[in-house]
Amino acid sequence: MPQSLPNHYIHIVFSTKNREPLIHPPFEKELHAYIAGICNSLECKVLIVGGYTDHIHILCMHSPKIAFMVLMQKIKANSSKWMKTKDESLRNFSWQRGYGSFSVNPSETDIVIKYIENQHEHHRKKSFQEEYRAFLKKYKVVYDENYVWD
Repeated sequence: MPQSLPNHYIHIVFSTKNREPLIHPPFEKELHAYIAGICNSLECKVLIVGGYTDHIHILCMHSPKIAFMVLMQKIKANSSKWMKTKDESLRNFSWQRGYGSFSVNPSETDIVIKYIENQHEHHRKKSFQEEYRAFLKKYKVVYDENYVWD
């Protein structure tokens, strides 16, 4: 086959260090846009970035031009540095060390987009830890609770 045609949608989830509730207006939407810009600049087309006060969700198409580990490093390092410049109260802002990444069927991207759009409503009933455990269960990820939360 002379042409490569990848079509890999990835749902990425990660939290602030110690799940500190630091993502609030007016910086919340700016942070989401900043993260989208990082992804798009690396040719990982973003469908949506959203989240809640203590975590981020990204739905993007992963480009074969960049290793996933490098994508994550660039997203987290650059957005963390950016957040620290926004307000004195955010000078110690940082992300947790780990992340979750889950494959999304292209026919189900609309479902994931709606899920990410409704994060504020969703988290009135469920904590980030409960949400993340549900993802791990749904995707049959084997994990050790001692190492998930840093």
